[in-house]
Amino acid sequence: MSLELLEKLEAKVQAAVDTIGLLQMELEEVRNEKAQYASRAEALSQENTRLKGELETVQVRINAVLGKIAQVDELI
Repeated sequence: MSLELLEKLEAKVQAAVDTIGLLQMELEEVRNEKAQYASRAEALSQENTRLKGELETVQVRINAVLGKIAQVDELI
């Protein structure tokens, strides 16, 4: 193998190593973003559950008030 071919191979190997390093950094960033999104999704899911509970409570109270109004209407 000539010295010129060896230098070209060395340059290609170095370029590959550099690319792998960059890809590893990008992968780490993507993993961090994924973890953040998963955390946010969990928080939103919990908030959704809480809001559904509040909505149900409000609906029950509204129905109770409407029932009382209906009773008053019957008395009139």
